[in-house]
Amino acid sequence: MSGLIGKKIGMTSVYDASGKIVPCTVIEAGPCVVTQVKTVEKDGYEAIQLAFDEKKEKKTNKAMKGHFEKAGTTPKRILREFSRFEAGNRKAFGEVLDVSIFVEGEYIDVSGISKGKGFQGVMRRHGFGGVGESTHGQHNRLRAPGSLAASSWPSRVMKGKKMAGRTGGKKVKMINLEIVKIVQEKNLLLVKGSVPGPNGSYLIIERWS
Repeated sequence: MSGLIGKKIGMTSVYDASGKIVPCTVIEAGPCVVTQVKTVEKDGYEAIQLAFDEKKEKKTNKAMKGHFEKAGTTPKRILREFSRFEAGNRKAFGEVLDVSIFVEGEYIDVSGISKGKGFQGVMRRHGFGGVGESTHGQHNRLRAPGSLAASSWPSRVMKGKKMAGRTGGKKVKMINLEIVKIVQEKNLLLVKGSVPGPNGSYLIIERWS
């Protein structure tokens, strides 16, 4: 199997073999249930649908209740499809997957939704330095973007111009993250470095390729 659905728990640090401290992100990876197996004959493509994290039954509609009951599991919050498989490693309908599919020392890709920062100016959003010249009458222009360089032609702001706007809240993928430690009994991955999103956010963890 190529990956799992997980949840960001927080950050910690561990010591490596040389005694150097390594900052790590703690991810709860699984257990995930295979709730659907898609085939070329029936669906036009091959994929496996995984479900993760418990959900209250009263908050699940009848259609989804039937979907989960068919797989022999309780209602889940998150459903995602994985279309990459290792040769001869297809998973069966209703099978439960956990962190045992990974090994310490291997590299993975982790994707999630980054923290939303709201509406931000150009200095924070794009790293502009500001107009400056605070002693020469620039009393209210210190953090402004300056000229947009569009006058009689084209008489409009060109698409893609770096300006103020909503920042964060986008899908971000961190690649080549090393698994430093696996806590099997708690389904935890300790990954070297940071991953997107706040604590408690959902992540897609895929084996590096």
